[in-house]
Amino acid sequence: MLGLIKRWKALEAKGIMGINRRNADYVLKYNQRHLYPVVDDKIITKQRAIEAGIHVPKLYGIISTEKEIENFDKIVAEHNDFVIKPAQGAGGDGITVVADRFEDRFKTVSGKIISKDEIEQQLSNILSGLYSLGGHRDRVLIEYRVTPDPIFKSISYEGVPDIRIIVLMGYPVMAMLRLPTRQSNGKANLHQGAIGVGVDLATGITLKGTWLNNKISKHPDTGNAVDGVQLPNWDGFMKLAAGCYELCGLGYIGVDMVLDEEKGPLILELNARPGLNIQIANDCGLTLRTHAVEARLAELQSRKVVETAEERVRFAQQTFGQSKPEL
Repeated sequence: MLGLIKRWKALEAKGIMGINRRNADYVLKYNQRHLYPVVDDKIITKQRAIEAGIHVPKLYGIISTEKEIENFDKIVAEHNDFVIKPAQGAGGDGITVVADRFEDRFKTVSGKIISKDEIEQQLSNILSGLYSLGGHRDRVLIEYRVTPDPIFKSISYEGVPDIRIIVLMGYPVMAMLRLPTRQSNGKANLHQGAIGVGVDLATGITLKGTWLNNKISKHPDTGNAVDGVQLPNWDGFMKLAAGCYELCGLGYIGVDMVLDEEKGPLILELNARPGLNIQIANDCGLTLRTHAVEARLAELQSRKVVETAEERVRFAQQTFGQSKPEL
């Protein structure tokens, strides 16, 4: 018992945030329930982003009913590759990534050949709510398939790596690069076996990684080091993440983004209940950083000052970066 108390105090001193604190002090405090559909439904998120001039993967079509499944051929007629997603899915479940066509069938990013009947069954499963939050009926979105920037080729297995930045009231507080592995079936989902790699907020240079809750320095499939990689266009990612506060109105969110070879940084989705493994990837607790942001907000409020997204990014980089950015 004394050992547990000692360990708990050590975690507390490092500012490690647990689920209860996240829910009580941040999710419930800063996220109004009526705004949840903005982030829980990927179609609404995408529409809001487009209206705000924020770049997202192009939407090819939406399927809302069983009858509309017959529109699938028309939606993908001009595309050899595309992504099928449940609008209200979570954790990467229910996503099918088609990389090419093979005669009258489709080839997934992992090389599996699937028939049109299998695709239609997947569409029906999504509509029935098989992958949605709470099991409610859902919609299907079919969108542009992201081509990862070549920089990720040596440190990722198939799939598309993504970047998550946790944002409090518009201030980025911690970032993580998520790298697909063979075990995760090419998906950038930590629970399915992807790697989480911390990122220095100031520079966009990767730190050590975590895989299945163990600290690692090399990718298990490629054998290449995951640390010391300079992520391109880092300031662009930071500004995109900071601007999502105005986009959705939620105060505590995880912003998931990708780096496309041609289109640059794109927002994939927003999460109102971002996971806490990001702390392991950064070897740093969230609480000390969120407290610093709350102190900053109190100080600005006393002066009746509101900072722009660019000013919020600058504060985050100066305060939380492991090395100081060039300003």
